[in-house]
Amino acid sequence: MRRAWQLLVGLFFAGSAVADVNNDGFVVVPVNLATQELRLFWQDEQGQPLRRLDRLAASSRAQGRRLVFGMNAGMFHADGRPVGLLVIDGREVAPLNLSSGEGNFFLKPNGVFVIDVHGARVIDAVDYPAVHDGVRLATQSGPLLLSQGRIHPGLRAGSASRYIRNGVCVVGGQALFVITERPISLYDFASYFRDALHCTEALYLDGSVSSLYAPALNRQDRMHDLGPLFGVLE
Repeated sequence: MRRAWQLLVGLFFAGSAVADVNNDGFVVVPVNLATQELRLFWQDEQGQPLRRLDRLAASSRAQGRRLVFGMNAGMFHADGRPVGLLVIDGREVAPLNLSSGEGNFFLKPNGVFVIDVHGARVIDAVDYPAVHDGVRLATQSGPLLLSQGRIHPGLRAGSASRYIRNGVCVVGGQALFVITERPISLYDFASYFRDALHCTEALYLDGSVSSLYAPALNRQDRMHDLGPLFGVLE
């Protein structure tokens, strides 16, 4: 496997700061957090869940903005409500969820992608209550693919459970958003973050509904209804 992180250098599309590294069935989109404002979205101006990235793009155009990057941002209920924590523009929309249950979200440890006054990072969900310095955005999902460079102990090599998947980590001031081009196991997905991108903490966002909006890459996925959404506007 090539070291995809090395390939990111210099591959930014002019004006959008979005780069494509598509090798071994992965697409990596880095967002430069020093020059781009990464945001979270859930509802439209009428208070209805957006549900799809093309609707977010249309809503942005109506406000004179252009969506240059979008991705599903965590797990959700059938009606689009987030399963766990969601903080948008400093306001807690949904609370932290530390309960037990079935499914990937509840495969402990799960985690939170957070941006606060100290920057962006992926943390264990149980550590989030200690974070109270100007949280701008946060979204909870699970499981944590990597924690301190180690693959989640519940993930197994050779698993037959394979889906299109997406996730995120933070390296060198950039949030690296990854979506697979082919079905893959959670273990292999975590291995990619560790071995190719050299992340130490990485968060699984979802599978089977994973979607990417990146016009610079000719990607405008609209196949699935979603919950919370990441977006970068220009």
